[in-house]
Amino acid sequence: MNLADITPLILTWNEEPNLRRCLERLRWAKEVVILDSGSTDATAAIAAEFLNTRLLVRPFDDHTTQWNFGVDACSTTWVLSLDCDYVLGAGFEDELVRLDANTACDAFHASFRYLIHGKPLRACLYPPRAVLFRKDRCRYIQDGHTQILSIPGASAYLMTKIDHDDRKPLTRWFASQDKYARLEAEKLATLTELSLQDRIRRTMILGPVVVFFYTLLARRAILDGLHGWFYTFQRVLAEIMLSLRLLEKKLGKSA
Repeated sequence: MNLADITPLILTWNEEPNLRRCLERLRWAKEVVILDSGSTDATAAIAAEFLNTRLLVRPFDDHTTQWNFGVDACSTTWVLSLDCDYVLGAGFEDELVRLDANTACDAFHASFRYLIHGKPLRACLYPPRAVLFRKDRCRYIQDGHTQILSIPGASAYLMTKIDHDDRKPLTRWFASQDKYARLEAEKLATLTELSLQDRIRRTMILGPVVVFFYTLLARRAILDGLHGWFYTFQRVLAEIMLSLRLLEKKLGKSA
């Protein structure tokens, strides 16, 4: 695959702590499209340091609409969609070059290595994500607190991992998790077909307990020392916030 046929797409809003590290690994791209939601920090100035970036500004309404707007702004056959706290692993672009330009796949998924304060963890709960896809075949759709890529055809997996390395302040994480919890609670309250994970979460009690032991022991976060405990507490707190939002909805109905 020709790298000139791939446009990296990044959404930003006050991503000064992350953007430069993300863009440093995208110097191979002919153009990087950055869709900003009106940052008030140095995000725009950092983007301007890289000659291959094109910064667009659009007021934020929801992630699904924002991603699709960004996809439409890309002019190449393939789009590489990245969060600003993603840093491509060594050799990622080399693997892209080795892909068959005539592949029957509409999208490629990538797995992640999770970092806490710059230290990689042995494992994480972060799932693989479709990051490379054909612009004319794929669109984003809303799914609870997040968005997923609708892939009409075949897909495959890339071998090279992406680092998830968010350096934004913890207070920003708290605000984001509360927003995610509200959206996820709305989704869980309306689902009729539940996965095992959904059923556990709907109990509003088991979710945080299961996540604590699964993250710490099954995913071996306990072996990562304080960084592992930090990650475990983050995941448990996210589940507690979801449980609180579900309880809030239940109590509101019974009042």
